[in-house]
Amino acid sequence: MTECAVVPVRRAWPRAAWLITAAGWGANQFSPLLGAYRREMGLSAATVTGLFAIYVVGLVPGLLMGGPGADRYGRRPVVIGAVGLSLLATGALLLGEVGVVWLGVGRFASGFAMGAVLAAGSAWVKELSHPPHDDAVEGTGARRASLFLSAGFGVGGLVAALIAQWAPLDVAYLPHLVLSAVVLVAALRVPETAPAVVAGKRETGIRDPRFRRMVVPVAPWVFAAPATGFAVLPLLVESRLGRGETVFAGVAIAVVLGCGLLIQPVGRQLAARSILLPALIGLAAIGTGMLLGVAAAVTGQPALALVADAALGCGYGLCVTFGLTEIARIAPAGGLARLASVFWALTYIGFCAPYVFALLTEITTPAVILGCAAALAFLTGAGVAVRHRTAS
Repeated sequence: MTECAVVPVRRAWPRAAWLITAAGWGANQFSPLLGAYRREMGLSAATVTGLFAIYVVGLVPGLLMGGPGADRYGRRPVVIGAVGLSLLATGALLLGEVGVVWLGVGRFASGFAMGAVLAAGSAWVKELSHPPHDDAVEGTGARRASLFLSAGFGVGGLVAALIAQWAPLDVAYLPHLVLSAVVLVAALRVPETAPAVVAGKRETGIRDPRFRRMVVPVAPWVFAAPATGFAVLPLLVESRLGRGETVFAGVAIAVVLGCGLLIQPVGRQLAARSILLPALIGLAAIGTGMLLGVAAAVTGQPALALVADAALGCGYGLCVTFGLTEIARIAPAGGLARLASVFWALTYIGFCAPYVFALLTEITTPAVILGCAAALAFLTGAGVAVRHRTAS
């Protein structure tokens, strides 16, 4: 009798993790459709850029409210509520061809939902992966959260792009509606894991030297790498893509985030050898990807851009897993979701990479910009290694 009652609890983490996938799918399904919207609705470059940016505008309050809310009220209500909002956001996007304002509403809401899920969802999956809910080894929960997040980002973008290439734009949003509804129903009985709230000052771990010296410098590269891979590199080779730009954008997303997913076992082996090794190899992979991007910019070859995407994706996967694993070690009891919200806010600084790139192209060439980015990634790795060594 007791053994039968335990089984559903021990297997609860996948149902929570699928919620992260659904939110990631909803957040990234719009990105490869920007070109199609620009053509079909005659949107200006400024409007398209604004629609891309408003997602981050929504994400920041989602992070700031989702993390503390999950520590105070529980992981379950925050994550389930956020995925419900993500579903409604997709409903707003479906009305986008009626008026561009609905696209803005949908993007803002999907950003807010993603922000809340990033903080609360990663904490929930981590806690469901360890006793008393599961007996996985340390770090497994962080890798699971990273894997399911990457799957949502990558598959959502690819599926939306493939559908939009040969079907009306509205149809591209239907898979997310179905996925969200299914995972919400499946997650209704997943147990709560948030520690009891203790009155008084709540520590988050943000002042921990390990967080400042190792996590903070690495965090912006988590999304600077994929943002460069699927928002910058496709533009550098679009002259050779013809009518296939939408599909190529989806493939670029899938390559970046697929490699981020597939590199997870390597990240586990690296972490077993050294805490810092996944971050150092990840930053080296990002630097290499930027250098390959230089070659793609010079030659205009789409194949080279995809090879660069693969390297950037590997770097993304290693760096995000490193960050989630470290904050799980650093955060005090009851403060994991708060620290996760700070970490994810730092990662989304990297999402500004396409805008910085666009500004810098006014004064120099794409190849020079990517070359400087590569040098900065390598220098970040060297700096983190030195600071870790002197602190040891």
